[in-house]
Amino acid sequence: MSRNEYVPFLSEILDVIKHTEIEYTFRMAYDGEVKPGQFFEVSVPKYGEAPISVSGIGEGFADLTIRRVGKVTNEVFELYKGDKLFLRGPYGNGFDIEEYKGKELVVIAGGTGVSPVRGVIEYFAKRSDERKNMTLVAGFKSEDDILFRDDFQFWRQNMDVILTLDNGEETKDHKIGLVTKYIPDLILEDVNTAVAIVVGPPAMMRFSVKGLLERGFKEENIWISQERKMCCGLGKCGHCKIGNQYVCLDGPVFNYTVGKTLID
Repeated sequence: MSRNEYVPFLSEILDVIKHTEIEYTFRMAYDGEVKPGQFFEVSVPKYGEAPISVSGIGEGFADLTIRRVGKVTNEVFELYKGDKLFLRGPYGNGFDIEEYKGKELVVIAGGTGVSPVRGVIEYFAKRSDERKNMTLVAGFKSEDDILFRDDFQFWRQNMDVILTLDNGEETKDHKIGLVTKYIPDLILEDVNTAVAIVVGPPAMMRFSVKGLLERGFKEENIWISQERKMCCGLGKCGHCKIGNQYVCLDGPVFNYTVGKTLID
């Protein structure tokens, strides 16, 4: 008998990691295949459900980095290690690691956009022999908004990292300015074969991709994520439909050759 895709399953919270006052990572027990960039529907009975991108993958777990912004996430933040949450998924089309192996890789992420691409960053941070030069450009509003601080220390040892804040004063750990400011200065061996991933707020993605194209990146070598458009996860509610694409089914990760057409 086939499983009803609408019915969630219970998952234990293995750990809770605080990043900011409103952003925590919930490490959920999960055995099964999952890709960076995919998402789970997290539900709390009587309060509803919310789509949350996978921010980390490991043996027997999947990380979900959640921002406290509404009635569902408010309830999630009342839970602790050992408690349980209802999940369904994973859903969507994630980042395919194979696409980036053996190539120069640039990752540009803004704010919570670091979460869905963190699995890719982690993979290549630990396996530098499987790619060429790698650069991460990550931007946050302020120092208080930085996610995955410990990870950044590790990533700096294994790739070129530009951590930038919208405002404040420059330090040895971070620069000041929007992520787009640093695209013209990217050091690349061969822009014709380099690949890039861009995730963040719509305006940030639009201008970052514009900057990459101006640097000579090919459209087919750029990937974006429309994670902010996710809804039911099954293509039934229609809220994520743009043109003839369902973001929760065909995305949220798109090659830019398709992603550039998703105007709503």
